[in-house]
Amino acid sequence: MQRLNIIGTGKLGRTLGRLAASSGQYRVQDCLARSTASAQAAVDFIGAGRACQHVAALQPAALILLSVPDDAIAATAQALADGEVIAAGTVVFHASGAAEAEILAPLREVGAHVASLHPAFSFADPERAVQQFAGTLCALEGDAAALPLLQDFAAAIGARPFALAPGGKAAYHAALSVASNYLVTLTDIASQLARQGGVDEQLLPALLGPLMQGSLANALNMGSQPALTGPIVRGDAATVARHLAVLPQALQPVYRMLGERTVALAGERLPEVARQTLLALLRD
Repeated sequence: MQRLNIIGTGKLGRTLGRLAASSGQYRVQDCLARSTASAQAAVDFIGAGRACQHVAALQPAALILLSVPDDAIAATAQALADGEVIAAGTVVFHASGAAEAEILAPLREVGAHVASLHPAFSFADPERAVQQFAGTLCALEGDAAALPLLQDFAAAIGARPFALAPGGKAAYHAALSVASNYLVTLTDIASQLARQGGVDEQLLPALLGPLMQGSLANALNMGSQPALTGPIVRGDAATVARHLAVLPQALQPVYRMLGERTVALAGERLPEVARQTLLALLRD
């Protein structure tokens, strides 16, 4: 049974700690937080481990999870490296979606292997997260020597691990941001235009929801190009022109940029004459 230390005892750290302990393959050993009370609360939730408040108190472990805020990862890694508590071959990993394993580089100098494991999951409620985590995709990247151990760890806690390309963390995180954050922004833009057209606020969920959900399901199941519908893929330049004529000035650049991208996505479904007409209109 491998020993696991957890630094940062927030929602993610508590959830992964409990899942690891419940797997029977890992012994949660030390939980370190800025306050003893927080560390003890994590130990109580996990059902294993020892509360710590100082790096110097950490015992050697096969894996160390840094579940601290992103802006504290580098400083925590440096404190670990300076604290002379890392045994050679220890795997130290963080769970940030945006930061790469390279942020832990000082730990390599003291013999650790560094990596990151990012679960594509919301940890709003640890108790519920423990129940719903099974099957969660976890993105892995970092030192080659660390990845097999993290793949085993992810599998033990019920996740589905997959490896990112070297240097691919930023693009991966951008994909999640576009899929999540920008979908919300597009919903807001569509709602604004619908209200401009006279649609009652209370009708917006019923009007836009099924359309957006259906389009998303088609794109994910069929692929983006086959799922594409609407005036651009039909080559309907007159309709696009009417859209542009009524769009608020602030939304013009967004519509034009997405329109050009949609022309490109349409590919061979769009005759060349229609393609050039649309591009000229969108770029005017």
